Formats: sequence, structure tokens, C-alpha cells
Amino acid sequence: MKRIKIDRSKCVGCLTCTTACIVSHNSEDTRSRITIDSSGKYAPIFCRHCDRPECVYTCMTGAMSKDKETGLVTYNKERCASCYMCIMACPYGVLKADSRAQKEIMKCDACKDKGTPQCVEKCPMAAITLEEVPN
Repeated sequence: MKRIKIDRSKCVGCLTCTTACIVSHNSEDTRSRITIDSSGKYAPIFCRHCDRPECVYTCMTGAMSKDKETGLVTYNKERCASCYMCIMACPYGVLKADSRAQKEIMKCDACKDKGTPQCVEKCPMAAITLEEVPN
């Protein structure tokens, strides 16, 4: 399984990753699915697609699920009850509600439709990488 990783020593806080994310998802919501840690210099925090994802376990409708094949935690907005339990349960604080009152959860999907996460592809410092991790 592959996960997005960041080398904070290479990150200069340019936030190109957030712009790439917004453009990649062609969203009317101008917020990125990437959470920014602003303690110290700006740096992205990505969904960890956890082995035991709390967001999945607290989701009462099954809108959040763990894809056994890809290892990604996925979101199905048609099943979502907008209870936001997933947001409250995420230990990394990377899930957020959209700002358009669509009651949709915004989370990293690793740009599964694009092949390569755009934050990885567009990072000018090569601080963000996609790395194989053991299951």
C-alpha cells in the first residue's frame, strides 16, 4: 500500500500542494483537502489512511470505508448523514466539512482518478512523496 509522506526538512511552506489539490478536485470550494499545520512554518498534514481508521469505525452509515485493495480510506457522500462523527474521531484533524453547506466531508483521496496525487506531482521541493508502506 502506498501513502503520502512529507519530509518536513525539505518543505518550505509554499503551499503549492494545497493549490494542486484544489485544482485537481475541480471544486467550487476553494479550500484544499490538505490540512495545514501552522505551528512554526506552514506544512501540510495528510490523511494517513490509517490501518484502523477511527473515522470508519465511528461512521454509522458506512459513508467512510477502508478499501482493502488499495488501503485508502474512502468517502461516499451519498451515504453520508452529515453527523460529522468522522471529523470528531480523526486523531490527526485532517477531515473537514465543505464550506458550501453541501454537508460533504472533504478528505484526501490520493487523487485516485488521476493516478498520482497532485500534491506529490506538483511539490517544487520534492518534499511530498508517495511511498510504499507495509500493510
